[in-house]
Amino acid sequence: MAPHPLDALSGPEILLASAAFRSELLRRGVRSVKSCYVTLVEPPKLEVIAYLGIATSPEDLAPQSNGVLPKRRAEASLINSVTGEVYVLQATLKTDGTAVVDSFEQLEKGLQPGITMEELVISEEVVRNDPEVIRLCAEVGITKEQIMCDCWSIGYEHRFGEGLRLQQAFLYARLGKDEHLYAHPLDFNCVVDANAGKVLKIDFAPHRTNPSKPNELSGTTEPHSVAGDSLADAGRARIPPPMETHDYLPELISQKASDEGKTWDVRRDLKPLHVQQPEGVSFSMEGNHLKWQNWDMHIGFNYREGIVLNTVQYFDKDEGRLRPIMYRASFAEMVVPYAAPEWPHPRKFAFDVGEYGLGMMANSLALGCDCLGAIHYLDGTMSDHAGSPVPLPRCVCIHEEDDGLLWKHTDFRPGGRAYSVRSRKLIIQMICTVANYEYAFAWAFKQDGTMELDIKLTGILNIYTLADGEKCDAFGTEVAPRVQAHHHQHIFCLRLDPMVDGLNNSVTETEVVPMEEPTGSSENWAGNGFYATKKILATTAEGGRMANATTGRLWSIVNEDKKHYASKQPEGFKIMCKDFPPLLAAHDSLIGRRATFAKKNIWVTPYVEGQLYPAGKYVQQTPKAPVDSLEYWMEGARNIQKTDIVTWISFGLTHLVRPEDWPVMPYEEISFMIKPVGFFRSNPSLDVAGGKDVQSVPALKKCCGKL
Repeated sequence: MAPHPLDALSGPEILLASAAFRSELLRRGVRSVKSCYVTLVEPPKLEVIAYLGIATSPEDLAPQSNGVLPKRRAEASLINSVTGEVYVLQATLKTDGTAVVDSFEQLEKGLQPGITMEELVISEEVVRNDPEVIRLCAEVGITKEQIMCDCWSIGYEHRFGEGLRLQQAFLYARLGKDEHLYAHPLDFNCVVDANAGKVLKIDFAPHRTNPSKPNELSGTTEPHSVAGDSLADAGRARIPPPMETHDYLPELISQKASDEGKTWDVRRDLKPLHVQQPEGVSFSMEGNHLKWQNWDMHIGFNYREGIVLNTVQYFDKDEGRLRPIMYRASFAEMVVPYAAPEWPHPRKFAFDVGEYGLGMMANSLALGCDCLGAIHYLDGTMSDHAGSPVPLPRCVCIHEEDDGLLWKHTDFRPGGRAYSVRSRKLIIQMICTVANYEYAFAWAFKQDGTMELDIKLTGILNIYTLADGEKCDAFGTEVAPRVQAHHHQHIFCLRLDPMVDGLNNSVTETEVVPMEEPTGSSENWAGNGFYATKKILATTAEGGRMANATTGRLWSIVNEDKKHYASKQPEGFKIMCKDFPPLLAAHDSLIGRRATFAKKNIWVTPYVEGQLYPAGKYVQQTPKAPVDSLEYWMEGARNIQKTDIVTWISFGLTHLVRPEDWPVMPYEEISFMIKPVGFFRSNPSLDVAGGKDVQSVPALKKCCGKL
């Protein structure tokens, strides 16, 4: 059977494409390369729609496939191991089992693909074996065997010129097997050349160690010169790491308590809670094509965005047909800027999508732990430096969950009926580990036509050390003695390529305002009047907008060519989100210049093939957002009304760290919802059956009333 046009590349396809790419580079005289990724080049949108037979307008009531399967194409980014040059190649994978390279590009100096897992591991070993790092650790009582580090993207580093492939390394000590290494942060970090495999610079941050001036830094917030003595520039002495253990693994906590003559145990009073579906699940899968409760979609997965939802449709019983809602929904980018201004802390603002890749960082999920109940898993396939496929089993879990009440009403009159219907939702989830942090991304599809995205943030805080007696400044929290965590933000950018009953969509902005007429007036005698205002965002000049809680501002994606039969308003879906923090870094800061997508909460652009990444395709080490990024796509006052559009939603949270977030963080949660408004004739969940769950029982022997 032919693959779905949006299926990820299979292992054999990755091998085929990689062989073609290496042959082409050999022909060009390039003999030694490392492959950063091999991924699917998605076919043009209109080709996919035509092949799958999806309605392109409200009048397209019985669309049919044209039978023309789009070509399978692959792309890879490869780095010349000798010169550091970066090449991007594309190939067409033919049905006869051959691959033809049809595109070759050498990137401009300074442009880099994202960091690979192999590079992160190799760079840690480079740091751990560096003689100067070993000497500096020994000065504060840490042996070579205890040295650990997290290698991160470096943000932007101007001190080393262009063309080097850099990472920054945060150093810690691990005192025993599986011990919490982040409890022992060291007082310096490193800049690593990932291609050359060497440490280029060791940076020491200034501290607030003067007892007479506890709020004053020992140095400036500016970067230190490469040739200079960073410790001297920091204006302070060495700071040994805190050595108290702060474990989160139960056996280590228990052992420490025992060593101290105490007892500790996990909670033993929690009874089992099982999720069982004795008749099986209610969804069906054919490859990556999913159907559940009138929903119909394809689930894609790639190294950069992880889960990609494609061709999301809903079967409308009133109209007797599948109606398109979304062509593509993906996690396009995110940025995590930190608050501390003293160098090198300002380098901490990772773009976890563009600089690493959520798919590459996705976990293999564990049955009964990460996912509870009757679970269906999807596997992924990544690639390594050799361009060979690397299996990523169980990287996506799909399952059903109880969702509380869907709707209920009780007729309070004597003899009146009470009727309630429970809600079920379908979850499509991945969990990604990005160094110290975990992100659980869970799409939820509901029986009333609502789509919801829930993101849970957990894992370990990014930690830095404090000196003895040093006051933790306003930019962080001392979560344990001499252990500080800096405040930070997590700003996600969700790319939604809507297709509400067809290709031509618009975005409306709704606000709720009180009447201007005063209390006592003939127009507003009681003073209670308020009303909703609506406007269409017509061009990109007005397509970037901020949330406004005061007016309840919200946006809806609508099809102006189809009106609801009763409300006479365009049908559509409203965007609901309470998590719209502003970017707190200055707009001309390093962060503001690179993460321009975070400056607004919603952006609307005309659809352009290939415009997928709001911070640009090549994010690594950019001094500013490139021309192929969201802010530039907004230029020119181009039409965004009644046309093929893309919406970009920037949302997230500002994390002011709590002591309770240590030593491992209970999840913080943000959510985003897309809810139908006038899309259906009435409540589409009227046909969901009510009734009692016969497996439910009284919890305690003493129970009030008759059941």
